[in-house]
Amino acid sequence: MIKEAEFAIEVELLTKRYGKYLAVNNISFKVRKGEVFALLGPNGAGKTTTVEIIETIRRPTSGQVRLLGMDVTRKKHAIVSCIGVLPQGFSSFDRITVRETMQYYSRLFGSRHVDIDGLIALVNLTDKAKEQYATLSGGLKQRLGIAIALVNDPEVVFLDEPTTGLDPRARREVWDVILGLKKKGKTVFLTTHYMEEAELLADTVTIISKGATIAMGSPDQLIENNADYLVLTLQSVEARALEIIARMGFRPDQNTNDQTILVRVAHTDDIRKILNAIQDGGASFLSMDVRKPNLEHVFLKLTGEALHQGAAGEKGAP
Repeated sequence: MIKEAEFAIEVELLTKRYGKYLAVNNISFKVRKGEVFALLGPNGAGKTTTVEIIETIRRPTSGQVRLLGMDVTRKKHAIVSCIGVLPQGFSSFDRITVRETMQYYSRLFGSRHVDIDGLIALVNLTDKAKEQYATLSGGLKQRLGIAIALVNDPEVVFLDEPTTGLDPRARREVWDVILGLKKKGKTVFLTTHYMEEAELLADTVTIISKGATIAMGSPDQLIENNADYLVLTLQSVEARALEIIARMGFRPDQNTNDQTILVRVAHTDDIRKILNAIQDGGASFLSMDVRKPNLEHVFLKLTGEALHQGAAGEKGAP
């Protein structure tokens, strides 16, 4: 009896060049079936190129990529029927309704016997089924885009920046839909500029920078492996507290909008020393918070760069 493959996607020593520009440099990772996998990286890191190769849009220069055990360079037609894609900046026809939109795309993709109402319900749009696309909010449009990506009942769903530009409430509604896909056994491949999104949703995170893999693991593993410091946050701090902390040899960051100071410390004893020094110096603060780094801190530490939210495309990728 042949054992079913454990991985939905296998990327081995993938390289992609555009002339002299090296977009992807020997990266390797695997995506387990049924998990939410997040690919993170600064602009120009190679994310878009990597995803487009997996989706069969581009051909690799070298290396091997398999989706559901199929080579993406040899089984394009079979692979396309097994995947669903929500591209960045998804848009549809303004003057047709949600249900009409779903009907149109199901015919376009040749998907027969599609449960249109079931998909609309899955993304929580039942009460909007008769509304025109143009009247929907940004979050509702993204949820409709996810439903369209599911019309062929794909095993693997690619979501490219699914919550960019959405308000916090709409973003969380899309998160609920993504978690619902996981419960249904779908494999979700997510690219995002929001660290909180990856930390909350992803079972596995791979971080790439300058075309190369620099870290991989669960969000908790990445944080634990890189949590060699604590973050002390002091709110409503008097200005002279910043000078006191700096004289102690720390490098505090200040948010002048809300008078908040963030300090990286190696030990809990450092926190006590800082608080005592502020008190002895006659300064005050309203509140304090101490916590381990989150995924965003890990990303900044590993790449030296911040993710630029809402940025599209990648430098050098034609």
